[in-house]
Amino acid sequence: MNNYQTKTLQSYKWPAITLIVFLILSLICEGALNPYLQLTLLYILVNMILAMSLNLVNGYTGQFSLGHAGFMAVGAYTSAFLSFKFLPVAGSFSSLFYFIIFALVGGLLSAFFGWIVGLPSLRLKGDYLAIVTLGFGEIIRVIVLNTESLGGARGLYAIPGMQEISLFGDFVIGRFTSSFMMAAFWVILTFFVIWRLIHSSHGRAFKSVREDEIAASSVGIDTTKVKVRAFVISSFFAGVAGSLFAHFSNYLNPSTFSFIMSINIVTMVVLGGMGSMTGPMLAAAIVTILPEALRPLQELTGKDLRMVIYSLTLIILMLVRPQGLMGQKEIWNFWKKNS
Repeated sequence: MNNYQTKTLQSYKWPAITLIVFLILSLICEGALNPYLQLTLLYILVNMILAMSLNLVNGYTGQFSLGHAGFMAVGAYTSAFLSFKFLPVAGSFSSLFYFIIFALVGGLLSAFFGWIVGLPSLRLKGDYLAIVTLGFGEIIRVIVLNTESLGGARGLYAIPGMQEISLFGDFVIGRFTSSFMMAAFWVILTFFVIWRLIHSSHGRAFKSVREDEIAASSVGIDTTKVKVRAFVISSFFAGVAGSLFAHFSNYLNPSTFSFIMSINIVTMVVLGGMGSMTGPMLAAAIVTILPEALRPLQELTGKDLRMVIYSLTLIILMLVRPQGLMGQKEIWNFWKKNS
């Protein structure tokens, strides 16, 4: 076995090890945490997928998209609609594969919309691109708001989610464990795909467009094609995240996918570090946990000061670390430095 094959096998073993760690963690949390904390953990994983996918466009390709909530909505409503029509008996092991298929279909439809939006709009730059993508997100929200078959303004409720699954007779996988492992599977897959992509020739093309689009074009790189490719892949994983969100929350409302959601995702990317993979994942956890951790403060003061403190915390973090929490480094870089 040559050196290249050895490195390839080593790169594939880490996703399997991570998945096992997630399984052990989910089994522990199944009995140790209440449903509220369990749902918060699931939302953290969903936000990690959103942050990593947007980072591919905003961080590694140097564009500025504000329409991620729209692609998330496409995946969420597509997956919810399919689950109403085709999901078999809940609790069967085969139902997990249906949820994976629903997420794939939702992601592919989001990628298709990403291609439609990206092909003309990615010829634009900076603020113009942000306005176009923001407009797309609002168009999707308004369409859903006025479509009665998708719940309209009332929202779509009683969406099927992962249930307990019986394996090998008496061994039962709880609802949280099945949900957590489904989300963990997509988090690992998203990280692995984007990581391999940015360390390939495609990734070098993304970074060249980010650093100097004119110089990249002068050496023969089709910059529009490169940006559209990144946009489509990013949209796919946003759709997958939307699918998971739909089945975890069991309820969808058009107001959830407003531009505020897109701003939150951009905040995760900028706060974590636009040149890092693990930075936005860490920021996704912080942005998800911080407002919930401040919730008891409302009971003590009688006023909802959560968003004020949350906003001030983000401002302070950006003043102290303008390059983001991780900058262009990964978490394991700090481990190597300290060892």
